[in-house]
Amino acid sequence: MIPRDFIDTLLARVDVVDVIDRRVPLKKAGQNYQACCPFHSEKTPSFTVSPTKQFYHCFGCGAHGTALSFLMEYEHMSFPDAVAALAQDSGLQIPESAHEPDRPKPPPALWDALEQAAQFYKQQLKQTPRAIEYLKQRGLTGVIAARYGIGYAPDGSPLKQVFPDYTIDALAASGLVIDGDRGRYDRFRDRIMFPIRNIKGQIVGFGGRVLDQGEPKYLNSPETPLFHKGSELYGLFEARSAIKTAGRAIVVEGYMDVVALAQHGVEFAVAALGTATTPVHARTLLRHTDRLIYAFDGDKAGRKAAWRALENTLEALQDGKEVSFLFLPENEDPDSYIRTHGQAAFLKLLDTDTLPLSAFLVRELAQGRKLDTQEGRAAMLKDARPLLEKIAAPLLAGLIRRQIAELAHLQADELALVGLKPASTRRMPPGPQRRPAPSRLRGLARTLLMNPQRATEVEPHLLDANDPLGEAMGELLGWLPEMGQLNLPALSEAARGSTLEALVQDLMTDLLDKDDSWDWNAEFDGAVKQLRDDWRRRRQQELAARPLSSLSASERQELTELARS
Repeated sequence: MIPRDFIDTLLARVDVVDVIDRRVPLKKAGQNYQACCPFHSEKTPSFTVSPTKQFYHCFGCGAHGTALSFLMEYEHMSFPDAVAALAQDSGLQIPESAHEPDRPKPPPALWDALEQAAQFYKQQLKQTPRAIEYLKQRGLTGVIAARYGIGYAPDGSPLKQVFPDYTIDALAASGLVIDGDRGRYDRFRDRIMFPIRNIKGQIVGFGGRVLDQGEPKYLNSPETPLFHKGSELYGLFEARSAIKTAGRAIVVEGYMDVVALAQHGVEFAVAALGTATTPVHARTLLRHTDRLIYAFDGDKAGRKAAWRALENTLEALQDGKEVSFLFLPENEDPDSYIRTHGQAAFLKLLDTDTLPLSAFLVRELAQGRKLDTQEGRAAMLKDARPLLEKIAAPLLAGLIRRQIAELAHLQADELALVGLKPASTRRMPPGPQRRPAPSRLRGLARTLLMNPQRATEVEPHLLDANDPLGEAMGELLGWLPEMGQLNLPALSEAARGSTLEALVQDLMTDLLDKDDSWDWNAEFDGAVKQLRDDWRRRRQQELAARPLSSLSASERQELTELARS
């Protein structure tokens, strides 16, 4: 694990304004900075960054956090990668003891093996006229081939020329070779090679396509410590800037579709890697863009694949994001269509012929049903139930539920009667949450984030158990003294994953409009005085409500003193 004190030092060294401004240009707005939120679509800036609190918050979608959490969300980094990136910028050395116990870092030999193989395949392509001619026939130029690092794997086991020790473990662990009954041999032979890069541009695996006839037509690297096909997307690294410029991303079915579209100027395409689009794929892409289009062949197989993509996208949906489907004409795929009809015709399809996810969902549920019968409507509702409960966008889910209800001749609120849970009972996605009920303890809790060392001055018995923050406040009083003299960003990171995370983030949002001249000690003293006054009032009411004869002598004396105070 990365030591807590290292993270605290790191957050004290970096400036959240600088970290964000390098990626999302900020404008001064009073004591803070603002921008249109990078995590959801908006026209009026609601994304606020505080240089004094070293914290950001979006009042539109609820995104919030420190420089670390920004890198994790915006750059799609893991926590250790975000720490490493900030440490490099700050000139700090991460302690040698820092590691992820559950995800050991792949040995450098695996990265090196894949990179050496990629360079070899690229060189072989230049020396193989047959492979060059194949790519030319597919309409590809050398520029596009170079951009995507396309290569060629000769027949046989040519990697023996690349690696003097062909028996090293890294070759098998990286998926480059297979250990069979007759010994070790290259996995990829006589294939056009497509390097698969992660979001940082590192090669994690390969896809290979046969030049002539043969099965399988496409062969991918196996699952390895570096490559997980359910989370990687071919072409995403190369398409990032184009996706941002175009404001949309398109998911196609194969490597050649991606590069063919790029060859014709449609550079915002990616492809899943020999598997159906997964929820991880969808979430990744919806972090990059607000508009996601799935392109499939118009035949039966294409529609089946589209339905799988829909099912796996439901739990990644967000209100304000658009997901749609493009079904190409019979016997066409993106590669063949754009080569035959050109870029303008393909872009027109994206603009005019896509089917929104909601419409596709409802259409398929109603397809082939006799909705004029009770049995047909019951069958539709039965199939709709698991799909509606997966939708992670509450507003969209509500609108689809209403449409399903109309088809079933029901009112939307009657769906619960047939086993469909109301949308309000579903798991809600991260985002802006309803403001908690008013609490007399909120002001005190807020001042404690600025004065954590004063938590020991608050007597726990004074807390009102009926206050909405009563229980959480008791936990906060026990937690803060353990944190020592941490600043706000460090406290935020320390609370990550704990039961106090939501409270700490909510309180930090309250602090955004307070500047450095605010007297936190005075506010703390006033809040503690109010706490004691409230306790005295409750105690007086409690004693006065009891019969005088039931009070002990000390309780009668206490009641008298409370009445005088």
